[in-house]
Amino acid sequence: MEVGPHAPSTTERGEQMRKRNSGGRRRSGSGRRYGQKAQQKVERAMHEMKRGQLKSGRSGKTVKSRKQAIAIGLSEARRAGGKVPRRKK
Repeated sequence: MEVGPHAPSTTERGEQMRKRNSGGRRRSGSGRRYGQKAQQKVERAMHEMKRGQLKSGRSGKTVKSRKQAIAIGLSEARRAGGKVPRRKK
């Protein structure tokens, strides 16, 4: 760290650190992660799950888990082209 007449001021140092720590990823302050279509699909999946009508993919078993119902809704929204973040691996 520099000390002396050529050292950056405290505010300049803070700006430098913010730029360095951003990692190249910047999110807008009020950007939404999920779109309207995702909300509708998840809402419909939850509605079906609560009535015992939501079935899982290939096996066709009835879904009982809230998390699984949300995952199915988001997956359908992705297929329909909605604004949904990609799956975590």
